[in-house]
Amino acid sequence: MLKVSNKIISTDDINNAYGIKPIEKIITDKMVSSKEIYTYDSLKELKFELDLRLSIIQASRDLNRSSFKFKIFEESMCNPQFWTRTEEGGFLLNKDVEPYDAIEDIYINSSQYGTECATAIVIVYYKALLNIFPRILFNKLFDHIYLMDWKYLDDDLGIGTFLNVADYFPGDCRYFNNPDVNPKTPEWQGENVIDLGDGTYYGHGIGIKDGEEIIKELNKNRKENSTKSAYLTNSVTLLDFKYLAKEYLNFNFRSLLLRYYF
Repeated sequence: MLKVSNKIISTDDINNAYGIKPIEKIITDKMVSSKEIYTYDSLKELKFELDLRLSIIQASRDLNRSSFKFKIFEESMCNPQFWTRTEEGGFLLNKDVEPYDAIEDIYINSSQYGTECATAIVIVYYKALLNIFPRILFNKLFDHIYLMDWKYLDDDLGIGTFLNVADYFPGDCRYFNNPDVNPKTPEWQGENVIDLGDGTYYGHGIGIKDGEEIIKELNKNRKENSTKSAYLTNSVTLLDFKYLAKEYLNFNFRSLLLRYYF
């Protein structure tokens, strides 16, 4: 069930208001038909989440098409004009550059960058937000970026991981676990992926594949004589869509007031 301002709505209601895209329709149809109740304060808040999920998918496809490399942390690489590579292999934002430009550079000069799959997902999140947020708001919220696995995450991203959720949606971050990974290749212990909404997933280093293909790749890197297959877990990792929508909508409202009065 989907409720906006305490009123049950349908996909047609959203489409009539905004003219939603096919993947957004997949998301809202699933919400409408679900036993779970999905609540939003306004149609604008719901539309923001739909737009951001779509942007996450696009940022994933764009990173997959780039020259961004898969590297373990010991071999990670970044453009020193925007980032300082730390001893543990993370990328720390330089003090004299804007966060907006630094994230954009990963896509523009992708051949100068390389890291592992979890950090790539965080980069996708930043790029997805960059595609929606005005530069001023992006720089304000994300002025101390450190890209390193799931560590040191910016509080304003609000990233959380949840188990056994009622529904999974395009734009979700999912995880394929490889319980019997070969100890000689620990980087194949699992794969963080983005659900692209068409039966495929994007994972950095693996590329865009369906679930069976990802499991097949992970299974190639198991202990000798292992009988435990890799599998898609029931976890989902998400941005705090509602908080980010609030920041975005409040910023736009304040901007309108300033233009009106000044």
